[in-house]
Amino acid sequence: MVQWFNSAGVRSVWQVVRQPGLLMPHMAVADIRSIPYEDLRARGIRYLVFDKDNCLTAPYAEYLHPPFADAWRRCRTLFPGAHVLIVSNSAGTADDRDRWAASQMEAALGVPVLRHRRKKPGCGDDVLAALGAMEDLAPHSIDPRHVAVVGDRLATDVVLANTNAMLAIWTTDIVSAAGDNAVASVARTIEHRLYGMLKRRGVRPPPHASGIGQ
Repeated sequence: MVQWFNSAGVRSVWQVVRQPGLLMPHMAVADIRSIPYEDLRARGIRYLVFDKDNCLTAPYAEYLHPPFADAWRRCRTLFPGAHVLIVSNSAGTADDRDRWAASQMEAALGVPVLRHRRKKPGCGDDVLAALGAMEDLAPHSIDPRHVAVVGDRLATDVVLANTNAMLAIWTTDIVSAAGDNAVASVARTIEHRLYGMLKRRGVRPPPHASGIGQ
């Protein structure tokens, strides 16, 4: 599968230029094994939204990265049932022909994969609607402050969280460079440099209701 043009990502550039704090996560961890799931629950987080490629899986793989198995079980114990959603800019999008990759991921992990036309960071409304539908709730019932977004990309995953009042958790270590999208790889390198520069300048993410990252 090939990821094509991300118009939402391009549009968000101008917003980030005006508000660089949108690129800053509330929490930075090496990978999903380092996420304090118990503390998130205690701080009011009820839903987790995970990126796929280089967050849960190797690029374009349809199965969990094996070293993450124990962490994934711990996550699913604390966030059971309809409280976890995978939102990818590959699986589940128009790039995923017949949504084959999304279906494979759902079978492998037992977690829904969002089907969406608008890519991250522009799909916040779709994410909230999907979380509500998973619990048979009325539209707009999910409080975004109870949602955490986990991913390896600042310009997509972290900006998605910060522009929708969600908690942004950045995974800094990728699963594998092999097979990665070339554009995403270059963008990730730039993002890491930007993060260091912004952090040195004291730029902080938007305040979150949980108090994390403040």
